[in-house]
Amino acid sequence: MVAKHSENVKKMSEEVNNKRKRSVKPLRRMLPFLARYKLLVLGALVSLVAAATTTLMVPIAVRRMVDNGFSTDNSTFINNYFGMLVLLALMLALASGLRYFFVITLGERVVADLRNAVFDHVTKLSQDFFDRSNSGEIVSRLSADTTQIKSAVGATASVALRNIIMGLGAVGMMVVTSPKLSALVIGAIPLIVLPLIAFGRSVRRRSRAAQDMLANANSYAGEQISAMRTLQAFTNEKMVISRFAKAVENAFAAARSSVFARAILTSFAIFMVFSSVVGVLWFGSNDVLSGTMSAGQLGQFLLYAVFAASSLGQLSEVWGELAQAAGATERLTEILDEIPAIAAPSNPVALPVPALGEISFENVVFHYPARPEKAALAGLDFSVKPGESVAIVGPSGAGKSTIFSLLLRYYDPQSGTIRVDGVALPEADPLAIRGRMAVVPQDVAIFASTLRENIAFGRPDATDEDIIAAAKAALAHDFIMALEKGYDTLVGERGMTLSGGQRQRIAIARAILRDAPILLLDEATSALDAESEMLVQKGLEHLMTGRTTLVVAHRLATVLKADRILVVDEGRIIEEGTHASLVQKDGVYARLAKLQFEAGAGVFSQESVLSKGDAAE
Repeated sequence: MVAKHSENVKKMSEEVNNKRKRSVKPLRRMLPFLARYKLLVLGALVSLVAAATTTLMVPIAVRRMVDNGFSTDNSTFINNYFGMLVLLALMLALASGLRYFFVITLGERVVADLRNAVFDHVTKLSQDFFDRSNSGEIVSRLSADTTQIKSAVGATASVALRNIIMGLGAVGMMVVTSPKLSALVIGAIPLIVLPLIAFGRSVRRRSRAAQDMLANANSYAGEQISAMRTLQAFTNEKMVISRFAKAVENAFAAARSSVFARAILTSFAIFMVFSSVVGVLWFGSNDVLSGTMSAGQLGQFLLYAVFAASSLGQLSEVWGELAQAAGATERLTEILDEIPAIAAPSNPVALPVPALGEISFENVVFHYPARPEKAALAGLDFSVKPGESVAIVGPSGAGKSTIFSLLLRYYDPQSGTIRVDGVALPEADPLAIRGRMAVVPQDVAIFASTLRENIAFGRPDATDEDIIAAAKAALAHDFIMALEKGYDTLVGERGMTLSGGQRQRIAIARAILRDAPILLLDEATSALDAESEMLVQKGLEHLMTGRTTLVVAHRLATVLKADRILVVDEGRIIEEGTHASLVQKDGVYARLAKLQFEAGAGVFSQESVLSKGDAAE
């Protein structure tokens, strides 16, 4: 599974690299974030220039001392120049300290904004994105990739800019000092820079692959850790450890390849740079012997040549780090470039106020993007009046939960129209649509926080009195108060410290607190025992009063009291009516009800009933 996923990651990486031209600089996507903090950028640039300028003044002082200061008559001259060097050291220290402050602060600030921007965008993406994406990889991009960018925007970019300024300044002063020797050095620059560019592209590709492999390993680890109870229950520790070790080894192999490329790049750059310095020294020594250049000039030129060589050498090292940051930026901008399939129109139609709670499905056809060959809904057509309670029953895979997903506009149907309060969903703001609904899902989401915060997720501005009232209505108050810290009890990741029934009651309390005009109950009492179900049902009946309610249920406690029952199979309504009328029809629902009454336990499998009925027919 890990190997297959790794292959997919490699293919995706290759496709991305093939689509993007080599001239594209992914780090340019950071410019809008940098532009927000012009003062920090200005401070960083000024301090960088000040530090570089101060450093470039040192060779001039050295030349003056060599040419004019080494005699007994010029002892005062030497003292003054050494004093000047101390002053330059102080200026360099202050400029370097300011540079560090500005660039590191800038890096932290930009990455914080980037994380916020990516997370904000992720929360607005449509469900089809999450259907084809791994949550662990998204988290990896938010953490590991942003850390890589922070290093680049902060320290690495600072070092790169410093060396660019130093390199250009040193080259300029070399020309002023000796045009002849400068021509030799400048002529060697293309031999150094062009291979740097070629190697840099290779480093960037390898860095991107390494980051993808690391994300793959992190994703697998996160998935297994979140399912640790299942892992241990099936005693699959050895298998999981082996697969994770393989994923980590793949990540290491990719990282080693990237490091190897960077090592070659650095070695080549240093060799070429310092070889050129040796050659220049040889020519300069001959000029000193011939009297066309003073020793001080040669010393000054050599210092500038060393500065230029050192700058290019360090650029070769930071280039690899910038290439890694470019790969990380690509991965993050892929998320930022993702266009939500579901978005509010430019001029959304306002929903009527007060809310009516009217729902209609008009010949709706829908295929999940991941399963385009099979229709989840095939011409579904029904309406729900304000305040009406409608139950939806049918076998697993019949399309019951899909109705809820479309109603919440997680997806748009391929054809047909869905309306809420007379407004077609694509014409309204999805937030406004969802704001009129409260959902109790079958797979309850409990967050790793307190019980109070979990219930308040239904309405974050709710008071403690409202939260307690909702918990009491859902019959959750008693078990909450039995805990040592009551409503302040931490429930662990995904509510692992709670039983299934307790998690279900928290979800019901959350929906009660939301107090929305449309209530969606998807197996809301499926995890409750018979006694708790009966008590919670009373709370739900109170909640359903005056609200439009859609109920998906395998148990008949809610179905019996529904105003209407829709029997759905293969995305179509095959029966419709009240409990009494459907029983008289002696169809699918009648067999369903008969099985429950005969079982007498209130628990049954609609799928088995339907399959038996189909076989009999």
